Amino acid sequence: MLRPAPAFSQETELRGDVSDSAILADQHRKARQFRAQGSQDQNASAAAAQDTAPTTYQPASLGAVPDDRQTAGASNGIFDQPQTTDDPLADTTKPAKPRRPSTAAQRAHDSKADTKVNTKTADKKKTKKKAGASTDSTTTAGIAVTGDQTDAAPTDDDGSNRRAVTIDSVDKRKLDPGQERTGSIDGQKVKPEDDPFAAPGVRIGTFVFRPTLEQGFTATSNADSSSTGKSAVLSETSLRFTATSDWRENSALITGHGLFRNTVSGEKINDAQGRIDGQLNVDLDNELRAIAKLGYEAAPESASSPDAIAGVNQQPLRQTLDGSLGLEKSVGKMRYALTGAVSHDFYGDAELTDGTSISQKDRNNTLYTATLRTGYEVSPALTPFTEVELGRRVYDQRLDTDGFERSSKRLGARAGVELDMGEKLSGEFSVGWLREALDDSRLPAIAGPSINADLKWSPERGTIIGLTGKTNVETTTTAGQSGDILYSGRLTGERQIRANLTANSALGLDWRDYTGSDGHDLILSAEAGLTWWLNRYTGLTTRVRTEKLTSNLPGRDYTANSVYLGLKVQR
Repeated sequence: MLRPAPAFSQETELRGDVSDSAILADQHRKARQFRAQGSQDQNASAAAAQDTAPTTYQPASLGAVPDDRQTAGASNGIFDQPQTTDDPLADTTKPAKPRRPSTAAQRAHDSKADTKVNTKTADKKKTKKKAGASTDSTTTAGIAVTGDQTDAAPTDDDGSNRRAVTIDSVDKRKLDPGQERTGSIDGQKVKPEDDPFAAPGVRIGTFVFRPTLEQGFTATSNADSSSTGKSAVLSETSLRFTATSDWRENSALITGHGLFRNTVSGEKINDAQGRIDGQLNVDLDNELRAIAKLGYEAAPESASSPDAIAGVNQQPLRQTLDGSLGLEKSVGKMRYALTGAVSHDFYGDAELTDGTSISQKDRNNTLYTATLRTGYEVSPALTPFTEVELGRRVYDQRLDTDGFERSSKRLGARAGVELDMGEKLSGEFSVGWLREALDDSRLPAIAGPSINADLKWSPERGTIIGLTGKTNVETTTTAGQSGDILYSGRLTGERQIRANLTANSALGLDWRDYTGSDGHDLILSAEAGLTWWLNRYTGLTTRVRTEKLTSNLPGRDYTANSVYLGLKVQR
């Protein structure tokens, strides 16, 4: 035992590396053989067993070269197999079991998805730690237990050297699809926009501002839409904008438009008109909501108006300032709304062709109204309602230039229904009666049916049909006349033919009924247009329009046809 002996790996010439688990398996096999030999050969002496010649060493690895350097007189080392000539088990000894593959290599073969470089390194360190512990003579019992557990593990030796597994070969193996890295969201398919050519808008504070500028030329057969109008080519500049709030709870909306016309050739036209409106919605406590509106409009008197003045260079400018404040309350299925409104009209002077002017201050007036609406919600999409309106019109001058008192009292009643089916159908429609009695007993009251509508219907995606209707009382300062009721209706359609091509059309009908006489006006109009967007910010637009007024009063009939072509820019 004191003779120095070469290491086991130096005594055997092995093809390939010897795994640590194979060395442990060989040691465990020898220990079992010692125990089996002691139980079957109890009568043999220990000295005779030591004098017998050792048998040939059986290597654990297939193809290993036997150790031919051992001599009979050499002392047995820790790796020498004990042999005896009279061992009854010498001829029946089972051949050595083939070398078991390492635990890390077995896992790499059985589960490709779970093979990692760090797992193999950790298993290798763990195996080396067990091999070091087996060389300690004080851990013989632990080795026996470990050997039993090792024998219980399944083996699958295909004759190849499973230790010859490199890091590169493991990395080249296909990963489990569940462990593959997920691609970045940048490569995902982007959902297309509903309207890729809609104005993106500009953020100004807490508002999103969307302006639109349109410049074009109009060729018309009747420049001022009058019975004496002439043809002309006009330059038209149109400006529109919307500003929508970006608040968490309440909301505000500001809209505006302006139109400027100048003659390029033909009849002299130089006018401007526009309007701006603002609306504020505030949600209060206990299902109470407040709605405030404010608007301003400026436009020259139309040449087809009953109060138009003949023989002027330019019709007087009419300005309107209006506002309203409403409160809405919901109690169960009942809906209540109370709205107060004020509207003030004031007129500029009319400029005659001879250089003089005519004052229009006697036409300035203010209308005060209060409206109470009561409705019942049959369903979230249907709410019938009734409405009562009380009002008072007050003129700045109690008597006009002809000595008539034009102030009046207003009374109206309507019944209708509110519709709310989302984008499919929304709006309201009502019919009733409206009456405005003047203070001067010589003038009859202005009275007639009242029809109001504001509906939007979308039969399919990309198509919007709109219906609007209004009933207005038009006052006058013509001697002996009270005024008239004007019924206006518009049927509009808009179709998105392609993402960058939109078609629009409109049909209009106006009926003017003069109070105190059988006079009436009928105005029919039709319009069709196309807008082709070159990109998100620029588009070409064109439209054709025709309008015809037919009246039983002399000198009022006219026909106007026009064609427009322009460039639209939005942001």
